[in-house]
Amino acid sequence: MAAALAGALALAGCGGGGGGGGEQGWRPDGDVTMVVPFSAGGGSDRAGRALAAAIEAADPEISVSVENREGGSGAVGYSYFLGREGDAETLLATETALLALPAGGQVEFTYEDFTPIMKIAEDYTLLVVPAAAPYQTCTDVVDAARGQRVVAGISGQAGLDNIVLSLTENETGVQFDRVAFESGGELIAALLGDQIDIASLNPGEVIGQLDSGDLRAVCAFSEKRYDYGALQEIPTAGEQGIPVSFAQFRGVLAPGGIDEEQQKFWIDTMQRALETDEYRRYVEESYLQPVTAAGPEFVEYLGRNRTLLEEALKP
Repeated sequence: MAAALAGALALAGCGGGGGGGGEQGWRPDGDVTMVVPFSAGGGSDRAGRALAAAIEAADPEISVSVENREGGSGAVGYSYFLGREGDAETLLATETALLALPAGGQVEFTYEDFTPIMKIAEDYTLLVVPAAAPYQTCTDVVDAARGQRVVAGISGQAGLDNIVLSLTENETGVQFDRVAFESGGELIAALLGDQIDIASLNPGEVIGQLDSGDLRAVCAFSEKRYDYGALQEIPTAGEQGIPVSFAQFRGVLAPGGIDEEQQKFWIDTMQRALETDEYRRYVEESYLQPVTAAGPEFVEYLGRNRTLLEEALKP
């Protein structure tokens, strides 16, 4: 983990923007707002709060408040952010919904309407069931869906969990009945209350319930097994004959219409934020892969990932 973090910091250090640190030129005049386009308690909310803390640690003169604007599987928050064009004192904690919402035809905007600042990490999900569920593997879940109704909870139509379930359906020919919630926290409550049969959740969202034994992970939608503790025992979907893996990115956007000096300030600030203890703790406690990309590199990543996503979710 230490080696991976060191590599991520080295990559971020050479990504666009340079090392001026924003000591000269444009600076925020007042408090900065970090918009989270999902409700409190889920992975996106934790990402937004961790990013706010890391920015404050990197530049103690900046105060960042977190504002949740949930609804529409992220569309409400992103649409609000679209209206902040030119406002360099407002940021957004972004993730895969930035690409999935336009790919699903649910919104008019694309990532090109915003200013990508930094990809800070990559995240995968686990397929999770209640402890008493009869399913022991992802294959068991798929086999059950061939002959009966299996209810899958998702945190919005554009979330990573819906994407991996769609990819699983494409690979296996089964269909899950979906129930949409606004956050990972709501999904966990629904699993514990036996309102749904399965859910795809990030490890950082559900590790407490896995450790307590209230919930159980039957596979990971990742390319390889996790290196973290007991998560190492969870087989990948690929090991079980279901070749599905897809990474959710975590990152920071600024609105469209900001100038180059403002963009450079935020890239430089985020590069320093990646060196803070706040960032390191967030990555380790959320079981993330610290794969980063700054400025233009983030833009290139989004372009490649959009193409992959559109191909994967073709009807």
